[in-house]
Amino acid sequence: MRQKAVFYHAGCPVCVEAERTLADALDPNRYDVEIVHLGEQRGRLDEAAAAGVKSVPAMVISGVPMHVNFGASLADLR
Repeated sequence: MRQKAVFYHAGCPVCVEAERTLADALDPNRYDVEIVHLGEQRGRLDEAAAAGVKSVPAMVISGVPMHVNFGASLADLR
């Protein structure tokens, strides 16, 4: 059974590099990866916050938030 992974970002250079490095590195046989660009999908900001995301880029795997680097806080995206 594949685990769900959601990569949240805002489109900044830090976020795009993290997406290319991390999201693309996950084994597609083990992880179902969804990329969420919060700059374009602002309606998902509350979802990201509820998942424990404090800043982007961040990846949530099986409900566990992991902050990759500090690009922008969720408050800055609102």
